[in-house]
Amino acid sequence: MIWSRHNISSPSRADVTLARVTGGIALAVVILLALVLMLLVRESWPVLVDGGWTRFFVGDGWFPSSGQFNLLAMLWATLAASLGALFIAVPLGVLSAVFSRFYSPSWLVMPLRRVMVLLAGIPSVVYGLWGLTVLVPLIAHWEPPGASLLSAILILALMILPTVALTSESALAAVATSHLQGAAALGLSRTGIVFGVALPAARAGILTGALLAAMRALGETMAVLMVAGNVVQTPSSLFDPVRVLTANIALEMPYAAGDHRAALFASGLLLMLIVTVLAWLAGRIGTHSNA
Repeated sequence: MIWSRHNISSPSRADVTLARVTGGIALAVVILLALVLMLLVRESWPVLVDGGWTRFFVGDGWFPSSGQFNLLAMLWATLAASLGALFIAVPLGVLSAVFSRFYSPSWLVMPLRRVMVLLAGIPSVVYGLWGLTVLVPLIAHWEPPGASLLSAILILALMILPTVALTSESALAAVATSHLQGAAALGLSRTGIVFGVALPAARAGILTGALLAAMRALGETMAVLMVAGNVVQTPSSLFDPVRVLTANIALEMPYAAGDHRAALFASGLLLMLIVTVLAWLAGRIGTHSNA
């Protein structure tokens, strides 16, 4: 075997340059994330040292003027809206990917993919405007006031559906063709191949996509703010108006001061911790799938 300077054991100058550039970008992202975390901790520190995390989960509610910063109702609303959106978007997104990959005519595959990409790129305020002018009045005819947890769930489901669909399609496309051909050679029907071979093989990628969608749902602000009703209460039904943590930060930060401002930063820190856990889970799933 003839070795040259431009092989895998001796990378070229372009390879070295590219490695340094990409490494620098990765390091910059890590530093930026650390700076954001440091900012959140620094700004929320005054209220954290005065009672710790427990003060955010006890008390009569969210009354900043009285020094009460109970986040529990908004945390439950945030989790309920995100989980409800996932329960709708994940099955629809996976089924959309299955149709696109295994059942769609070839001429329809690309238009479907472009529609999903377009949906993923629509600004959240546009979703919020549509929800406020169309979805909320429809729900209000059914059960007033319309602006509610259900509206937030449906808007979030529509927003994260493209993420689930596109990542699921990529995961299904990565399934080894030999697995599918082997299943066909054994006489399995197309449905049997899809649900017995393709989906189990793509499970890790689909779960990772669902976690990414969950992160977007947790961090969404404008669309939820416009359709959820913004009442600080623990929801007892789908038709109750609610306020999520992100909307609370957006609404109150312009005039917050002192402990109130620090409490808003603490709620942002709580959201970041939740998203960090989800990112860690996504990384673990990816690691196990590659092992």
